[in-house]
Amino acid sequence: MFDVAEELKKLPDQPGVYIMHDVRDAIIYVGKAVSLRKRVHQYFQPSHDEGIKKAQMVRNIERFEYIITDSELEALVLECNLIKEHRPKYNTLLRDDKTYPYIRVTLGEDFPRVLFSRQQKKDKSRYFGPYTSAGAVRDTIELVNKIYQIRTCSRQLPRDIGKDRPCLNYHIHQCPAPCQGYIGREEYRKRVDEVMEFLNGNYGPVMQSLEQKMNEASANLEFEKAIEYRELLGSVKQIAQKQKVTHTDGEDKDIIALAADEQDAVVQVFFIRDGKLIGRDHFYVRIGTEDTKEQIISTFIKQFYSGTPFVPREIMLQEEIAEHEVLADWLSAKRGGKVYIRVPQKGLKERLVELAQKNAELVLSQDREKIRREEGRTIGALKELGGLLDMEGLQRVEAYDISNTNGFETVGSMIVYEKGKPKRSDYRKFKLRTVSGPDDYASMHEVLTRRFTHGMKEMKEREERHLPQEYGSFTRFPDLIMMDGGRGQVNIALKVLEELKLAIPVCGMVKDDNHRTRGLYYQNVEIPIDRNSEAFKLITRIQDEAHRFAIEYHRSLRGREQVHSVLDDIPGIGPARRKALMKKYQSLDAIRAASREDLAATDAMNEQAAEAVYRFFRKTQEESPGSVEEGD
Repeated sequence: MFDVAEELKKLPDQPGVYIMHDVRDAIIYVGKAVSLRKRVHQYFQPSHDEGIKKAQMVRNIERFEYIITDSELEALVLECNLIKEHRPKYNTLLRDDKTYPYIRVTLGEDFPRVLFSRQQKKDKSRYFGPYTSAGAVRDTIELVNKIYQIRTCSRQLPRDIGKDRPCLNYHIHQCPAPCQGYIGREEYRKRVDEVMEFLNGNYGPVMQSLEQKMNEASANLEFEKAIEYRELLGSVKQIAQKQKVTHTDGEDKDIIALAADEQDAVVQVFFIRDGKLIGRDHFYVRIGTEDTKEQIISTFIKQFYSGTPFVPREIMLQEEIAEHEVLADWLSAKRGGKVYIRVPQKGLKERLVELAQKNAELVLSQDREKIRREEGRTIGALKELGGLLDMEGLQRVEAYDISNTNGFETVGSMIVYEKGKPKRSDYRKFKLRTVSGPDDYASMHEVLTRRFTHGMKEMKEREERHLPQEYGSFTRFPDLIMMDGGRGQVNIALKVLEELKLAIPVCGMVKDDNHRTRGLYYQNVEIPIDRNSEAFKLITRIQDEAHRFAIEYHRSLRGREQVHSVLDDIPGIGPARRKALMKKYQSLDAIRAASREDLAATDAMNEQAAEAVYRFFRKTQEESPGSVEEGD
């Protein structure tokens, strides 16, 4: 159980990002802080007022987590990445990637320029950033253009060399006039390389030079010049802060770092997708006294990537491992492309690994017991479930549910649990196309057929077109299908799988007379479950989540199409008679229970219309197989 008061005590007095979750574990808010301890505490103080929206958000917080960074600037960029990835309910959502500016060096040109950019395109240019201050970016571009004498014109060189006179910048000694051929391509490129060195962080010499010029100008009573140098120096200091949480190479990477003591270890994984840190996960590992960090990391890589469908192009570790080449070959085969396992020694990548290790150490020192409990609820529960069903390597579970109310539009839902946790990005909704009325068997047959037919089609496309492993939303098939019911629902699923020539285990979640789960129906046998076990709790969560997701979708449809009613499907019942019936009886159940005489006595009704309504509801009851529970 997440104890807010206890977790608040553990918050570090460091910059970082905090992530709020609701009761369904959905991310509802992401924020940044100079001090995580002070900022997160504020939300839970009765006297603190941030408006109605934030107050509502606080009431919905079930738990929170955080990622520490080395600076507020890093926290700000990470906050932006996470908001774009998860789109939390209570955040003011940003529209696009124009939030932060970049510095663009146009390396695709023979005589490159240094430009301000709001977008990071896949071209031959080199991008630096993102940065938080557009003013500082412009000042820095102006600065490097002055110091290194980089051209600012838009002439097409070398095509336009000598076609026009040099501009003013040449005459004031701020451009060597490549437009006139006064500087060669190689010499000019050396200046551009120095600019990139500066933007990469080697700004010490420039800062020293600016400070010296500022002091000289001040000593010579040239105060305007001194102020100009001071402002440029401040801009350089601001823009020189390292951006560890966003890369400019746009690659997919996983950063893996370990923190360990004598008995316990925590492995922290940072997920970088398209160059941006979009999330992290941590894993508690039980270790022996003889286990080395190298062995723990090697074992973790094998177990983690054997159970995940996506393998990035690059994996960065904190230290070398003996099985480096073998693991790289295995991962390359799994990915369908070359995978690099690297141990960075300097620069940005090394600092990213250090940041991951810092977070792992924090988790190990503060959250050891919580991680053990969480592992028991998720991975441990999944292992228990696998033991009950005699299945090894159980990772992904899919559960399905059908929802309809009084015959109104039937819908299906598919929810996914991976490693014992809901994977909401893989949830899917189905609006029934071929089934009318409350026929659960036919509805489930359609939902399962559509789901796996679509998946097989995507797999075929991926193989024929040599698409990446993560292509398609249905390509990952489950290790286990869980049906909400007993033998009847299980047989429907098995029939679909047989028709499609697929072999996936199916079990039913059997309920007792009080509609509570009592066991699993698997291979024609009902398996009882200890109600106090983590496996039982996981099954209950899966069942509840499948119901919730289906019902929410159904409600949304009813909200959008509230004028529709099952009464519209009855011949002879138009808007006036439907309104009269609903006014008198208040609900469809009451109409269904009414006699012919009562119906005929309703305003706007006659005997013929009453007979049509009466026969319609009796007919649907006769045709419906009813709910499918255990043993039916």
